[in-house]
Amino acid sequence: MAMIGNKLYRNIQSKQEEALEIDAQLNRLEDDIRKLKIDFDIYFNGATKRPPLEARARLDSMIKRISDNRNLTYAQRYFFNALVSRFTSYRELWRRSLKAKGEELV
Repeated sequence: MAMIGNKLYRNIQSKQEEALEIDAQLNRLEDDIRKLKIDFDIYFNGATKRPPLEARARLDSMIKRISDNRNLTYAQRYFFNALVSRFTSYRELWRRSLKAKGEELV
């Protein structure tokens, strides 16, 4: 009986650790979106010559990787969808701004 209880405890503990890891990924995603917005603002104000397209591509891949995770809780999924919605609206704004500026879209 002690063996079963120990296994259940380890299973619960591993799920908690996984939830904490997912929370850290979501917080990192939120920070990266904020930093990318700042980078694009700097670019559109003329301080840099190249748009931060590499950082945008990294963020796209991070979003795809997190969206493939089936272990998100409802709260984490809601927060993730809110972040993706914010990123999508920024991406559309950047696309329109790049088009107005005459830059090549990648």
